[in-house]
Amino acid sequence: MILLVRTDATHPDFVALVQLLDADLAQRDGEDHAYYHQFNTIDKLKQVVVAYENNVAVGCGALKPFGADAMEVKRMYVSPAHRGKGIAAAILTALESWATELGATRCVLETGKKQLEAMALYRKSGYKVIPNYDQYAGLENSVCFEKVIA
Repeated sequence: MILLVRTDATHPDFVALVQLLDADLAQRDGEDHAYYHQFNTIDKLKQVVVAYENNVAVGCGALKPFGADAMEVKRMYVSPAHRGKGIAAAILTALESWATELGATRCVLETGKKQLEAMALYRKSGYKVIPNYDQYAGLENSVCFEKVIA
């Protein structure tokens, strides 16, 4: 059974999972990693979900305010040994519910073109590709998504 816990960016399990995520992204992104990394600091994230299986932290995700009516989904990760169990979808659903509680009407996010499993998850979860926003505009390796949640 998967347990989802709401917390913030100071939670040690979230910090540890983000370290694993960053190591994974450094491999996938190669030389582009340093550019993307500057937009993925966690110190100001106040809405974090950590997923546990058998009391072990196996996945995470977070929200960041994005404009007046949206939240940006950040730092989505599930450890490789626990993928394929629906954990990422459960985290994403929990984040969307939290965003709705906070008054958001949509969620946006950015992922890399090399993260095929992430793009598949977002499409399956009802996200639509949108023009790359803000710091991702014009970046060939980025794909931005949006989902209306309210």
